[in-house]
Amino acid sequence: MRIFSPRSRHLVGVDICATSVKIVDIQRQQGMFHLKSYGIESLPLGAVVDKLIVDAEAIGDAIARVARRCHVNGYDAATAVSGTAVITKIIDMDMLLTDVEREAQIRLDAEQYIPYPLEDVNLDFEVLGPSLLDENLVQVLLAASRSENVDQRVDALTFGGLKTKVMDIESHAVERAFGLMVDNLSSLPELVALVDIGHHQTTLYIARNGEFIYSREQLFGGIQLTEAIQNRYGLSFEEATINKREHTLPDDYYPEILIPFMESAIQQITRSLQFYFSSSPYDSIDHVVLAGGSSSIPGLAGLVQQKLRVPVTVANPFINMTIDPYINNEQLAIDAPSLIAACGLALRSFD
Repeated sequence: MRIFSPRSRHLVGVDICATSVKIVDIQRQQGMFHLKSYGIESLPLGAVVDKLIVDAEAIGDAIARVARRCHVNGYDAATAVSGTAVITKIIDMDMLLTDVEREAQIRLDAEQYIPYPLEDVNLDFEVLGPSLLDENLVQVLLAASRSENVDQRVDALTFGGLKTKVMDIESHAVERAFGLMVDNLSSLPELVALVDIGHHQTTLYIARNGEFIYSREQLFGGIQLTEAIQNRYGLSFEEATINKREHTLPDDYYPEILIPFMESAIQQITRSLQFYFSSSPYDSIDHVVLAGGSSSIPGLAGLVQQKLRVPVTVANPFINMTIDPYINNEQLAIDAPSLIAACGLALRSFD
């Protein structure tokens, strides 16, 4: 399963996360990217645990449902493993080697780079450019993941009726989609913090001039809000999730539950930034972009901006695309921040 090889065939992006499957179908029309369709389908509790697929058939069922809605049944797909499941390393190699020779050399030297038996991993490589050490060498990015991490996702997509053609790395997909938005940020900032608030964890990416240079994960996410709703109103996890999504909670929800959650989110963002500043030459950032499902909470972006005193934008990777007339634009505005990885995967069609 290739990680880096460019693809000329059309691919849909499939993002499998803790609570849902997301599919994005992007096409090119008249020289512009065009969002043809997208869909989000909830997963049963426990189908994905700690980013590992536990129930590939249940996930396949969800993929099949959302693929039918998006009219992409049987399509080729790009999906991703999380960064924590991938080992990446930049090595210097002779620039005159062919790809076949380069792969043979990497496999010979694999023990230096990969702490698993070679038969237990999927690996791929990409030439980045000239080496900084010697003009006769090139820098090569090596990526490897345990085969079980890859196979679980391939199986889930197969159950869902899709063919996995590219297995990407989640952070690479996010960076690809971020590249579509960066030119729309005010004042063309040099240093941007992309904060992806997921279900279980929040990931901070630091981008300098549009390229990711740092990332850090921490255990905080939308699950804290869901559990607070459960405890406050005596609801099941599913009921709390639905009520949160549909805004059908009592009047005291905003002051008693939502405001404390937003304050906790800001505290987590501030801590992550301080951690980055302590290990880098920077002591400030120019812009914050909020992504992930929780970033759509009304008022969160304003509170973050007020606290950090820098411009804050809610992520929309489709901002420069044409949108299919069948797509509900109001719903897309709510969903877009959580579709950044799926969007980045769909963009593999145009490598």
